[in-house]
Amino acid sequence: MSQLKREDLAHDPLWVARRLLGCELRSSHPEGDVRVKLVEVEAYRGGDDPASHCYRGMTQRNAVMFGPAGHLYVYFVYGMHFCINVVCTEDGTPGAVLLRGGEVLEGTELARRRRPAVRKDAQLASGPARLAGVLGITGEDNGIDLTAADSPVRLFAGTDVDEDDVRTGPRVGVATAVDLPWRSWIDGSPSVSPYRRGGRRRSRDQA
Repeated sequence: MSQLKREDLAHDPLWVARRLLGCELRSSHPEGDVRVKLVEVEAYRGGDDPASHCYRGMTQRNAVMFGPAGHLYVYFVYGMHFCINVVCTEDGTPGAVLLRGGEVLEGTELARRRRPAVRKDAQLASGPARLAGVLGITGEDNGIDLTAADSPVRLFAGTDVDEDDVRTGPRVGVATAVDLPWRSWIDGSPSVSPYRRGGRRRSRDQA
């Protein structure tokens, strides 16, 4: 299985979001490794996407979103959760894909220890906070290069997903651009998170 290269991700977020379905994300820590198959993602652009963190320009918080592609953008929400994104587009043009859900393929016992309140294994990485949690990703991982061979978090090509198995719909929790069908998921996966229409408070959750 091949590790994705920077050029594989230096495209429009909508294209990259579809490309990421079925890919595998691997996290290596001293306590063990966890590998997940990505089953749900959301695309976020820059100046033309009012739901994006980088809509109003570069800040210290969102600087990673401006490239280069292939890096991890991690942010903290509600004072309790981390969310993880794959940076895409050309260097200098902001954009990222929020990773919303995954199926744990390896390291299930470690994933259970990290998310002890989750009852079903299929839901261990269902939702962006759970996904980041089972992978052990925190704010210290912001900016990690997913394409580097020695990176503690790496992205692999995974298996192709047939177009007939892909569904699209509105993004979760956004307060603006609410009807854009920029969320993509693998139909039938038990690890896809429930849809919740956004509001003012939940808008801070988005990339």
